[in-house]
Amino acid sequence: MKIEEEIKQKQFVNELIKADVNIMFTASWLSRLKTDILKPYCISFQQFNILRILRGTYPEPATVKMLTKRMVDRMSNASRLVDKLCSKELVIRKACRDDMRKVDVLITEKGLKLIEQISKELEAKITEAIGLSTEEACQLNELLD
Repeated sequence: MKIEEEIKQKQFVNELIKADVNIMFTASWLSRLKTDILKPYCISFQQFNILRILRGTYPEPATVKMLTKRMVDRMSNASRLVDKLCSKELVIRKACRDDMRKVDVLITEKGLKLIEQISKELEAKITEAIGLSTEEACQLNELLD
C-alpha cells in the first residue's frame, strides 16, 4: 500500500518530503512490530538492543558508556536499562579490573539463550513483513547510508 493511501494524504509538497514521511511511518510500523514480538518476553526494544550489543562483545564485557554509544536509540538511559536487565538475571555488573571507577556489564548464559531465541523470531517475522529480496535490501541500505 502506498503512503498516500495509508495516511490518507492526496499529495506531498515534493518527493523528499514524501520520502521523509514514508521513512518515519515505516520506522514506526517496524517499531510496533518489534514491540509486539518482544512483549511475551517482557523486554523492551531498548533492552533487546543492549543484549544484542553485549552478545556481540561476548565474552568481553562492555561499559555503560560504550553501550550508550552503540545503541540504536541513543536517547535511552543505558544505566537504567542495565539495572532492569540485571534484575531479570540477563546481565551482570561488576567492577572493572583495570579501573575501579568503571563498571563492566556482561551478558549471562540466560541472556545469551534469550537473545538467541528472540533474534530468530524477530528475523523470521521481519523478513516476512518487509518482503524485500536480498538485492532490494542491499539497494535500500545503500540509499539510506
